[in-house]
Amino acid sequence: MMAGEVQAEFTAMGCPCKVRLWTADRSLAQDILHASHQEAVRFEHKYSRYRHDSIISLINQAAGQRAVTIDAETAGIMEYSHACFVQSDGYFDITAGKLREIWSMNAMSLPTQSDINSCLETVGWDKVKLEKDTIFLTRQGMELDLGGVVKEYAADAIAEQARQAGIDSGYVNLGGDIAIIGPQPDGKPWPIGISHPQQPEEPIATIQLSEGALTTSGGYERYVRIEGKKYSHMINPKTGWPVDSLLAVTVAAPKAVVAGSLTSIALLKGDTEGLAFLKDCQVPFLAIDQSGACHGSIEEAAHA
Repeated sequence: MMAGEVQAEFTAMGCPCKVRLWTADRSLAQDILHASHQEAVRFEHKYSRYRHDSIISLINQAAGQRAVTIDAETAGIMEYSHACFVQSDGYFDITAGKLREIWSMNAMSLPTQSDINSCLETVGWDKVKLEKDTIFLTRQGMELDLGGVVKEYAADAIAEQARQAGIDSGYVNLGGDIAIIGPQPDGKPWPIGISHPQQPEEPIATIQLSEGALTTSGGYERYVRIEGKKYSHMINPKTGWPVDSLLAVTVAAPKAVVAGSLTSIALLKGDTEGLAFLKDCQVPFLAIDQSGACHGSIEEAAHA
């Protein structure tokens, strides 16, 4: 490890995490690494729907019964999720938690359309009452799932925490959601490789980043195999069925939470609509369709 460089690797929010810093003050850097780990764990404990004591579980448990008081951080995440719902025409919907249960990794057979229709009755951000410091899921059985928001939000928060502490070179990588703290020590941008989902050994593209963030998402990452067929973890909240669209989408944006929601929306909208959406957003992106062809504005893409 070169002078001035420190890094930490740990697991949080169900994924491998890495924080890499450069500074002349190695003691400070070690403190920041510890604080970064603690911050990732804090987000996991606070927002995981798999923890019975998380704020998300408390909100879900109160569905159809009462409003739950939330703090400013949680309210901010909910307001952002509302904006994504509106901007995506309802495709980005954090109330689709119930659908993930019937499409779980342990599923041995396809859910019936009746089961899906029953779940869809509990899905819809328009069924949520969000006030300044309270949230109420108006239908019993409704469930929030912040899987498409919190990890990216945490990456941004950890990067900002490091900058506020005086770190100006490094990056945060939470399971592929990357937030840049600052450029390399010599001022050069970080070269970040993007893997092809069908050929993960070699990067199909490289993007140079000195600031901002980069996220990648796709059905190839997590899926359930039922009766010999793969079904993506990305579920269309309008139909209740996993999407079968673009293989993967990578987006660069000023914030990881923005990049992450744009990748999710593009995947949920499908091939044609998803590509049109990304182009309209005017952000650097790389999308890979079912044939393996690349689309987008990220340079140095290899054309298979």
